[in-house]
Amino acid sequence: MLNKDKIEYFKKKLESKKAMLEKEMAGVAKQNLNAPGDWEPTVPDMNVLPSDPNELADTFEELENVAAVEESFEEDVDLIEAALNRIKKGKYGICEICGKEIEEKRLEASPTAVYCIEHTKNR
Repeated sequence: MLNKDKIEYFKKKLESKKAMLEKEMAGVAKQNLNAPGDWEPTVPDMNVLPSDPNELADTFEELENVAAVEESFEEDVDLIEAALNRIKKGKYGICEICGKEIEEKRLEASPTAVYCIEHTKNR
């Protein structure tokens, strides 16, 4: 089982990654004030002339790209928050299928892992 020092190590690693993602996300999105933890993509300012269909198409394409990036960041943050919650509950590093300890090298590669190596292969 992971000792307290290792759990604290992974907690700091997760918190650091979360802070970095939120900083990057702030460049393409803004927090939704009505739903804490939710982000909304920001519309790029491209000085579009509404009468030019090509410029409008470019703007919509850019917005779709920004939305995809924001969604990916938000999914990663959600995985990190779930891992941090497992730490709080004392369930971090335990495979959700077999209940055995997740290998440390697996957690090092993916600190948000919820399955041991054996059960990851079967997914």
